[in-house]
Amino acid sequence: MAGNPREGNRGVSRFEPLGTRRELENRAKAEGRLPPGQSLTLKWPVLHYGSIPHFDPAKWDFKISGEVQEPRRLTWNEFRALPETETLSDFHCVTRWSRLDNRWKGVLFSDLLKLIKLKPGAQFASILAEEGYTANLPLEDLLKPKVLFALEHDGEPLTGEHGGPLRLIVPHLYAWKSVKWARGFVLLDHDRLGFWERNGYHAYGDPWKEQRYSDR
Repeated sequence: MAGNPREGNRGVSRFEPLGTRRELENRAKAEGRLPPGQSLTLKWPVLHYGSIPHFDPAKWDFKISGEVQEPRRLTWNEFRALPETETLSDFHCVTRWSRLDNRWKGVLFSDLLKLIKLKPGAQFASILAEEGYTANLPLEDLLKPKVLFALEHDGEPLTGEHGGPLRLIVPHLYAWKSVKWARGFVLLDHDRLGFWERNGYHAYGDPWKEQRYSDR
């Protein structure tokens, strides 16, 4: 799954040199861009578990709490006023499809940390989203240079079906870690399993090691 328990088939990939999908897939494999067991898609699949949350910018907020000196709350306007960065990265879903060369624009996780002071014990994060959804990640993974809370995809505002208005993007892990409809995070001194991790998915989710499911 990618992001929240949702991720159909819409959108066109930016990875589109001349050739058939199979030719492009073979090229991606030769270049080492497809993890084991993955197939290339030129679309952007969407799976839905429940409905897409309603977005009301007047009520929306983003909260940072946990192992911090002082919790922080941002309104939608305050979040949109933060510095934005554009990245290019691949996207690998645990359901065995990969979409290459996604262009994201949003707020780097590392830039959000500049808004707060961490306590010494902060080593993990529980990402918070609509409807009580969570995902767990080590803090060091969230600080990688292409990890951001995305507002745009391929030059367009992120749509609700793909996690808009705000979605975490963690391109080096399976896409269920790229949480849809993000609303904040809690910094922790221990790892706390999220929704999919408590329901049989791997606690970390490295596509290159095929860490799809828990070995517990």
